[in-house]
Amino acid sequence: MGNVWQWTESAIDGFQGFKVHPLYDDFSTPTFDGQHNLMKGGSWISTGNETIPESRYAFRRHFYQHAGFRYVASEQDPASMENLNIYETNELIAQYLEFHYGNEYFSVPNFCVNGVKQCLQEISLHSTQRALDIGCSVGRASFELAKRFDHVDGIDFSARFIQQAYALLEQGEKRYTIPTEGDLVEFKSITLDELGYQNLKGDIHFSQGDACNLKPQFTDYDLVYASNLIDRLADPKAFLHSIAKRIVPGGYLVITSPYTWLEDYTPKDMWLGGIKVNGENFTTLDGLTETLIPHFELIAVKEIPFVIRETKRKFQHTVSEMTIWRKR
Repeated sequence: MGNVWQWTESAIDGFQGFKVHPLYDDFSTPTFDGQHNLMKGGSWISTGNETIPESRYAFRRHFYQHAGFRYVASEQDPASMENLNIYETNELIAQYLEFHYGNEYFSVPNFCVNGVKQCLQEISLHSTQRALDIGCSVGRASFELAKRFDHVDGIDFSARFIQQAYALLEQGEKRYTIPTEGDLVEFKSITLDELGYQNLKGDIHFSQGDACNLKPQFTDYDLVYASNLIDRLADPKAFLHSIAKRIVPGGYLVITSPYTWLEDYTPKDMWLGGIKVNGENFTTLDGLTETLIPHFELIAVKEIPFVIRETKRKFQHTVSEMTIWRKR
């Protein structure tokens, strides 16, 4: 497929892309964010699969159409797509960078660091070759897992989250601002050296992806770590069935979640729990057990608290339940 390409908006006016894997040559940044137009098919300069009618190119709207592209006009108002992914906003990105890499508040341990520590205390690994941090957000748990595993894949649906983790990995530093009050902000900086990740044992690869539709190469894991993810999926049972096939026998699946089921994310008939079944309470742990027990055994259940800072004087204090499952 040729050499690795890396496109940036400065390199090509208005094009937004991401680093392209040489084997799979696709633009990994999602472009259904309300800020791009899609061009159907290839152009006269295209080669390989990019010449077929099913191919798609996505460009920022101020990028003038390339001669030779076939243009498809949508009937949907682009303004209605602006908020399709709430995790793409600058405010949320800064909030999650602080959540993962910033200060600890009210004596509550860092959620990512503590979560990985708590799960590793409960499991007996036969192999530490491969781990998957699915729903990795801006990446802190992936770095923690790389202390123990030879290779770690960090995958998140939000490309902008992935870009933060990737920038920290490649550049060794990440700067951001967090709000204090009103228009006032505090400037923050984090480095791999300060975090103790400068000499990690494992190799880390960050990529954008859909937890319910992962590419075939994401498989054969000794550990899959799914943190605060299950109650934000459109079809959590489909995820559980598919992820089970990507774990080696004797490997582990770790799920943490506060089980805040919302129809904005998951249709109610897809909720794993938090519902009545035949007049009786049916919890998410009941649903997880019902779904996973054919292939897994439950090893441990723990409570993992976390605090998310919104402003200098406003915080979210939440408790996730961690369940640890060993594949038979």
